[in-house]
Formats: sequence, C-alpha cells, structure tokens
Amino acid sequence: MLTPMTLTPGLRARLLIMVEKEDTAPEIGSGDVPVLATPRVLALAEQATVQAVAGALEPGQTSVGTKVALEHLVASPVGTHVEIAAELTKVDGRRLVFAFTAHDRHTAVATGTVERVVVDRERFLSRLSR
Repeated sequence: MLTPMTLTPGLRARLLIMVEKEDTAPEIGSGDVPVLATPRVLALAEQATVQAVAGALEPGQTSVGTKVALEHLVASPVGTHVEIAAELTKVDGRRLVFAFTAHDRHTAVATGTVERVVVDRERFLSRLSR
C-alpha cells in the first residue's frame, strides 16, 4: 500500500529567485507584459512542494500534481527577488495538500494551494505506455 507514513503536515521548502527575462509572461507565452508570469509562479510553487516532501517519500515513490488554486496578487518586474514557500498542510491517505506563498521584499506576490498524490513511480509510468 502507498500510504506514506513519514509524511506529516509541517514539511516545508523555500525557493529564492530573481526574476529573469526567461521568467516573464512574453517569454512563456502567457501575456505581453515583462513581469513574472503566472505559469512561472505555479511552476516554482510546484517545485517547492516537490522539495518539501522529497526526503519523506518511500523509495520508489513520487508525487504528481492533481489540483491547483493560485491568486497572483502583484506584478514582479525583472530584477525582483521573490521567495516561494510551500508547506504541507494536510495528508489524507495518498493525497497531499500544500499552501504556498510568494513574496518580494515588500508584499505578497501570490498565494494558493497545490494538491499532489503519492504514487509508485514505476507503476505510474507503466500505465502511460499502454
């Protein structure tokens, strides 16, 4: 069974980035204003959730994203330092719920939740080749 016994609420990870041209909406294709793109915020939030539980999963396990809620509150131009923090807030069997925030020096940039499900990596991949 895949119930991850070592996963408990409170696991956390933080990432710090400086917004680069490659992180902006025009570069990602999500708009035409040169600020941190919403899809990039999401990718960073998911990266933080993966890092938060990386050391707590059993060998052969991984997690896959299943649900996201994101509110992008403030534009961040190139050169802005943004910290993304994710915390595991709920474990419901294989389902993991994370809260995340992104902040610049002065204010909240984005907030939201990410849900992931713990899976057996090999079994998951074998289903893709059918």
